Amino acid sequence: MSLKQTITVFEAMDSAYVSGETIKNLFADYSDVQVTVETVTGQKGSTDFVKIVIPGKEGKSKGGMAPTFGIIGRLGGIGARPSRIGLVSDADGAIAAVASALKLAEMQKQGDVLKGDVVITTHICPNAPTRPHEPVDFMDSPVDILTMNKYEVTPEMEAILSIDTTKGNKVINHRGIAISATVKEGYILRISDDLLRIMEMTTGQLPVTFPITMQDITPYGNDLYHINSILQPCVATDAPVVGVAVTAQSAVPGCGTGASHEVDIALAVKYAVEVAKEYTNGTCRFYDTDEFARITSLYGSMKVLQTLGK
Repeated sequence: MSLKQTITVFEAMDSAYVSGETIKNLFADYSDVQVTVETVTGQKGSTDFVKIVIPGKEGKSKGGMAPTFGIIGRLGGIGARPSRIGLVSDADGAIAAVASALKLAEMQKQGDVLKGDVVITTHICPNAPTRPHEPVDFMDSPVDILTMNKYEVTPEMEAILSIDTTKGNKVINHRGIAISATVKEGYILRISDDLLRIMEMTTGQLPVTFPITMQDITPYGNDLYHINSILQPCVATDAPVVGVAVTAQSAVPGCGTGASHEVDIALAVKYAVEVAKEYTNGTCRFYDTDEFARITSLYGSMKVLQTLGK
């Protein structure tokens, strides 16, 4: 159950005064959890980047060899003040990431320690700008995507779930969560059977996936259409990245308020936690290593798609 942690984080973030320190204080009772906060200022304001490390019993932070898992909460901002009052839809990714960390911390306190480390990152900005986008307006961010990736995509992460509200479109007509294909080094690979299996288990329903395009896995700033920023972490790492979209049946603007559904966010949290358990234990693969070696030997590197191009 992850609804309790989701509501706790939701209420903490639903404030004009929320900051990275607010999030850090949520983990004050968990002595083994490491939380760092760094304020970064951009051309459109400032935001607090938060990094939470949940050490595993055989994790690399303790000299072990178990894999390190990454969870990134992607968003422009959790609020659009002063033009919007309250928590915006775009906040779902940040809520889910922090709630995942809080659930893992509570599990650890209760004696359920994962084998490997889990690194969770996101950023906290209650007064981010907005920007036009079709079919509905997006949230913008006080800092650019390169800065976000610098602080949110860390070298320790060996596989990444990127959680993001993905409601501002007409291609995902499902309320709940959906996952993308695995993206690695410019390649869109087939969807992981393990990730589909875990989704079936955690939702109790058939798995739901969403389409991604070549444009979506290229960096922002190249004047190409992107469904949103859910897969932007893939341009900053060689680790496999999978998007976990918090979705809706209708097209909902990222800057819309009253548009976050706690049970859907909690479902994303539960999914992320279960993937973390299995990945760090070696029972979940994001991609087939042999098949990736084969496709790169046949067609070469696609890392050009991780750049702004010519």
